[in-house]
Amino acid sequence: MHKSSSAASFGPGGLDLSKAFFTPISGGAPSSATKRPTKITVVGVGNVGMAIAQTILTQDLADELALIDAKEDKLRGEMLDLQHAAAFLPRTKIHASIDYAITANSDLCIVTAGARQNPGESRLNLLQRNVALFKHIVPPLAKYSPDCIIMVVSNPVDVLTYVAWRLSGFPANRVIGSGTNLDSSRFRFLIADHLDVNAQDVQRQQIAYEKETLENIHKEVVQSAYEVIRLKGYTSWAIGYSVASLARTLLRDQRRIHPVSVLAKGFYDIDGGEVFLSLPAQLGRNGVLGVANVHLTDEETQQLRNSAKTILEVQSQLGV
Repeated sequence: MHKSSSAASFGPGGLDLSKAFFTPISGGAPSSATKRPTKITVVGVGNVGMAIAQTILTQDLADELALIDAKEDKLRGEMLDLQHAAAFLPRTKIHASIDYAITANSDLCIVTAGARQNPGESRLNLLQRNVALFKHIVPPLAKYSPDCIIMVVSNPVDVLTYVAWRLSGFPANRVIGSGTNLDSSRFRFLIADHLDVNAQDVQRQQIAYEKETLENIHKEVVQSAYEVIRLKGYTSWAIGYSVASLARTLLRDQRRIHPVSVLAKGFYDIDGGEVFLSLPAQLGRNGVLGVANVHLTDEETQQLRNSAKTILEVQSQLGV
């Protein structure tokens, strides 16, 4: 598939027809870019990838959007569908190709691609197939955009973020996973619904609360994605908005704190190996700027260490 993009000219031989519609100002200097365009790549044009792409476009987060997928016809169809909405969207150049060269000079590369579990297939075998898939995705992203930030959305996100980090050769601050950013949003929504307040006003301050109520809300958070999948077959819009939120914080250097998958070694006394876990991280234009010092109870600290141990055991079987 040849590179496809938004057409700038339709004249004979591809001539630029803009001069037929606009007369330059006399004595004016040639136009020049005041800044380098912001470019985002989305790998995978399934339900999640396209929800992310659509949200990025409507929120005007990029000057250029590159779509990558192995399915050529679906890829071109999705690109055309978005391009046909150009009159209703901020001006963004949309490209699509199966060739990773199209991703060159991206500021942010978002990976949503992943293999589907076959009937009777073990989770470990599925994970190994996803690792094999990432070996075809991550190195070319790093090759064509050596200064980009890589964000992994594919599941299991913590393990695959570690895989992407190892395959890219990038410093740890420039490889993150979407982590529990969406789960935290679900948690805030359920607390807000319980208290009848706006979800944006649910913050991290510790307050006295009924333990049973919190446990029930926690269970709802854990089950909420499965409920959406049971009802509509997949999740898409919430993760689309979640990832767009992360993209905005990163590319606009907003230095907000998000719970995302980061290299956790050394934080909260986590040791024993290199593992990515979802921690409250400050994000900016250079990726992860730091991890917030949040007080954890002894029970919470032990649960976090147990999670790290479990993920390390899984990683030891991957051979990455």
